[in-house]
Amino acid sequence: MPIYEYQCGECGHIFDALQKMSDDPLKACPECNEDALKKLLSAPKFRLKGSGWYETDFKTGSKRNIADGASSSGGGASSSGGGDKGSDS
Repeated sequence: MPIYEYQCGECGHIFDALQKMSDDPLKACPECNEDALKKLLSAPKFRLKGSGWYETDFKTGSKRNIADGASSSGGGASSSGGGDKGSDS
């Protein structure tokens, strides 16, 4: 649901309201109870709600576990590097 920003024309009170897109705009100010609210134009606001907001949620195949792939390739490079040094000696 979008978060809308309102300002009262009478008292100047500014606040945010979580509303459905199909809901009618608010009219009564919660501070002074006058019907003088105007919806403001502002940067979009949204809330990430629920579990699972991670970088890997929408990735597929080999891109899915980025952290695991980096740590395993780093470990493999150091062990093969050590083996090369041993064979040179």
